[in-house]
Amino acid sequence: MFHSDKKYSLACIALGSNLENPINQVQQAYRELARLSGTDLLKRSSLYKSAPVGRLDQPDYINAVAQISTVLTPRELLSELLTIELQHERVRESPNAPRTLDLDILLYDGLQLCSEQLTIPHPRMTQRAFVLYPLMEIAPDCYIPGHGRISQLITACADQVIERLNFS
Repeated sequence: MFHSDKKYSLACIALGSNLENPINQVQQAYRELARLSGTDLLKRSSLYKSAPVGRLDQPDYINAVAQISTVLTPRELLSELLTIELQHERVRESPNAPRTLDLDILLYDGLQLCSEQLTIPHPRMTQRAFVLYPLMEIAPDCYIPGHGRISQLITACADQVIERLNFS
């Protein structure tokens, strides 16, 4: 049996879409995450519907969170996620613009990283119900470095409307 010397890390990925059949976009992205080299899809949240943030003249979003185990470094993982977004014809028009698929690294082990390309934990995750509710579903004891336990943070988003859909 082959044993790898590479260290596996636990990461959580946010998935979101509001264009070109968003439910299918997110479900396909789950399958693509499961096929990443050196990566196992451990958990996947239900799908959630939420109103857009910032720019309101666009369709509602479908959001979810995946938990993976991976040998990819944070930057390698980011590169793979950007490739998946491009395969879904993601266009980066402006912040908060409609999108076919958005994949963000929320957490990577207990790492805190801030660079021009990547910030972990994701800088706005604690302000977004569409991230915290699906994350809490799959990781109810989650601790977000520099912020605290998800169960405490989620109360700040209680006024944001989010709907858990009846299928995943």
